[in-house]
Amino acid sequence: MSPSAERDPLTPPTCAPDLVAALAATGQTVASAESLTAGLFAATLAGVPGASAVLRGGVIVYATELKAQLAGVPQEVLDRDGPVAPTTARALAAGVRERCAATWGIGLTGVAGPDPQDGRPVGTVYIGIAGPEGTDVVELAAQGDRWAIRSGTTRRALSELLDRVRGQGGAVADLEPPG
Repeated sequence: MSPSAERDPLTPPTCAPDLVAALAATGQTVASAESLTAGLFAATLAGVPGASAVLRGGVIVYATELKAQLAGVPQEVLDRDGPVAPTTARALAAGVRERCAATWGIGLTGVAGPDPQDGRPVGTVYIGIAGPEGTDVVELAAQGDRWAIRSGTTRRALSELLDRVRGQGGAVADLEPPG
């Protein structure tokens, strides 16, 4: 790990340096649409020297209507399934991938607490990952306080993406072709 990555308080407990290196080595890029994590995924990646070569950008879509306006989640998905749903995470990932012209799109939505949201218990998390082979969603039942849920989600999203960039991840049954 580089000295400046060690000074970034978000980077050391994650695989962010490995992800930046893997993306750079393969000429790939990433963008994020973040609700639950409110930019923590992008901020963690940005703490790694060289991240500017792979981090295209992102949007913080904490408010439900911004999921549609900025990340391209179809309004009918939000009306039918709500802001915390696998379909919403999938649409967030695909939308930000397209809008930022990135190889990979990450969509993060969930409930950090302290109260349930729209019938979803605290700790319900959906990580959407859109890439060259399609889009899939990872569901988590995270534990802990708000910080534990948000930071744990960020670490898991980084790890899930690293696995895919390295060609190790993605449950084939969960994949949906792009477009």
